[in-house]
Amino acid sequence: MSGIGAALLNSLDIGLLLFIIAVGLNIVFGVLNIINFAHGALYMLGAYLAFTLINLVGMPFWAALLLAPIGVAILAVIIDRVLLRFIYSRDVADSLLLTFAILLIINESVRVVWGSGIHVVQPPQLLSGSVELLGSSVSTYSLFVIVIGLLLLAGLWYLFNRTRVGRIMRAAALDRDMAEALCINTRMVVTGVFAFGAWLAAVGGVVAAPMRALDPGMGDKIIIESFIVVVIGGLGSFPGALLGAIILGLIHGFGGRYLPEVNLLLPFLGMALVLLFKPNGIMGKGATA
Repeated sequence: MSGIGAALLNSLDIGLLLFIIAVGLNIVFGVLNIINFAHGALYMLGAYLAFTLINLVGMPFWAALLLAPIGVAILAVIIDRVLLRFIYSRDVADSLLLTFAILLIINESVRVVWGSGIHVVQPPQLLSGSVELLGSSVSTYSLFVIVIGLLLLAGLWYLFNRTRVGRIMRAAALDRDMAEALCINTRMVVTGVFAFGAWLAAVGGVVAAPMRALDPGMGDKIIIESFIVVVIGGLGSFPGALLGAIILGLIHGFGGRYLPEVNLLLPFLGMALVLLFKPNGIMGKGATA
């Protein structure tokens, strides 16, 4: 029981962290119809800004969790206004290539500013211990990741289903021309959605910082996992991002414990099977057709 309980909690920990990151990618695609390859770099930037605020400036972790994502969101507004606004009406392949270039620019900028070495962020004192749960010793910080993942899940559901801002974003996603006809400032919506997606990526980066070593390649690794999540769950689907993240979390949680030899292979195998039999993802548009 202790092994299964530990694997389950580890799966939730990994899955909800992936959800925080991948849902931003999915929201940007669902509303703007662009595949943001730079999403992983924005996640990495959130982690590095947190490292700077905590280790160099001396701020507490909680201040970094608030400020670093805001800084990344401001950068995303600049990226949107200076670069992305020129390709929103073009083919989706153009957005893929441009955001890939942005990914490389951010990666090299991080290497120049922070160097190629590994950096470490310690968890806050309040979350540095462990507790007994389901017959296993579980890190308090892992429980914090699960809680913040659930809070963001509830907050996003409320935003999209119970607020006027959420309804405007959904309207812009369904028919941007019709939204403009209804006097909705779609230009502002587009910029806001891209900044919001970047904010989510950066929140994921700050939350992940005490769990993972920081290096200039961390964005590349997370964007691969994020794409696996959205391919399995369905590109542009909010529930699909949650389902895909939980599935990938279970693969890592149980696969790492019971099938360590093939654990790294399983996510790609799952993605290949979904592409073969559900090319739009399990909950993507047209998945039930």
